[in-house]
This record gives sequence, C-alpha cells and structure tokens, in this order.
Amino acid sequence: MISWVEAVVLGIVQGLTEFLPISSSAHILIVSQLFGWQDPGAAFTAVMQIGTEAAVLIYFRHDIVRIVGTWARSLADPSLRGHIDARMGWYVIIGTIPIAVLGLTFSHQIETAARNLWLVAVVLIVFGLVLGAADRLGSKTKELDQLDARTGILFGLGQALALIPGVSRSGATISTGLALGFTRAAAARYAFLLAIPAVLASGLFEMRKIGEAGEVAWGPTLLATAIAFVVGYAVIAWLLRYVTTHSYLPFVIYRILLGAALMVMLATGTLTT
Repeated sequence: MISWVEAVVLGIVQGLTEFLPISSSAHILIVSQLFGWQDPGAAFTAVMQIGTEAAVLIYFRHDIVRIVGTWARSLADPSLRGHIDARMGWYVIIGTIPIAVLGLTFSHQIETAARNLWLVAVVLIVFGLVLGAADRLGSKTKELDQLDARTGILFGLGQALALIPGVSRSGATISTGLALGFTRAAAARYAFLLAIPAVLASGLFEMRKIGEAGEVAWGPTLLATAIAFVVGYAVIAWLLRYVTTHSYLPFVIYRILLGAALMVMLATGTLTT
C-alpha cells in the first residue's frame, strides 16, 4: 500500500513532469524504485493525472468554454462550422480516437509488460532524439488556426504513443506538432487541450480499482492528486512562457542522460525491472 509520504512525493513528481516532455509515468516508476517503494500501478497513476488535468481545465478555462460553446452551437448553426473554435472541438474529438482505441485494446499490456524499466530507458532516449529532431527540423511557422482534420488525426496518433511509459504524452504530441510545422507554443497549447478527454476518461475508468484489495487506498490517492494539481498548474504557466523564446534542447539532453543513467542502474542491479 502507498503511504502518505509516498503520496506527497509522487504527487509532486506527477505535477512537475506531466506537462514537460520528459514522461511523468517514467519518473513515477523510477522514483518508486529508487526509494524501494512498490510500483504504484497504472490505476493510481491514471487517477493522479486527473489532478494535473484539472490544472489544464482551470488554466485554459476561457479557451475551453469558448471552444465547447462554439462547437455546440455549430451543430445547429452551419455558419459557425468554419470557425476555428468549432473546428477545434472536432479536432480534439477525432484526435482522441487513436489513444482511446489503442488504450482499450492493449490495456493489459500497458499495465504489465509496458512498465518494464529497460523499455522505459530505451524509450526515454529514442523519443528524446525524436523531440530534438522535430524541434530542430520543423519549420515552426503554423499556428493553431491552421489545424485541419488530417493534422488533428496525426496529433492524436502522436498522443497515442504515450501509452508506453517513457514516451511522454506532451512530448509525443509536441514532437508531432513540431514535425508538422507548428510553432513550439502552438504545439504545446494543443497538446494540453488534446489530452483533456483521454486523461479524464482514463482516470475515471481506472478509478474503480482504487481501494480494492491489493490496490492503493483512496486517502493517499486523493492527496497525491491534489498536490499534482497545484504543482501542475505552476508548470503549465512556466512552460508556455519558456517555449516562446527557448528550444526543447534541455529536455532532449535530460531524457538522454536519464535513459542512460537508468540503463546503468539496471545493469548494475541498483534498480530492478
């Protein structure tokens, strides 16, 4: 069972890493192993992510209300269907389909085999290089008003890669956006919005397991979720300011170093799979 101290630490880790392109799930696994704690499991992680997603809902509340309102009105008013907010509503919906289908199809593998730390180490390095290449080679000229159905689906396929621990939901989606020519800020902003349905659905789906025999209790889960919300909100604000004038290179370097360090710790027996 997860203790209150573990809940505090993991909540902080979740809040710090969910929106940075460095993989929150990888950090949860690594930190748990380093302190000799049990794997908190996919259910605890998914529910804790509701906290960071609540931060997105509040931070982008004006955008979300505008998008949902315009999309809903466009269902009855054809004149609104070309509006960027109405289209954004559809793009978030279609972009959520890949991760929903693959998440349900491979749910058992995601909760078991995919949580292997050797896999996490390799994925951290590989997708760090992918992020670096996308950031360096992408034209970074498109804004969100240039989204279309094709790019919405491609963003969704990128997000679906985050089902593998170590990929990073924001990292995969941002890498996809950069590769498609979107600016760093636009890719990050859309990554946050696109994640809302998937994260909330995953958290609500896994919530039924909290409190079951052998699973995490509700008290530590709620504490970790609340801490993740507070820390995550601050990280969103910082990252959106950061990417307007800086590249993702520091995150690329960090991912490579972390992946390499993890391999060394696994090879020497400091950590086990």
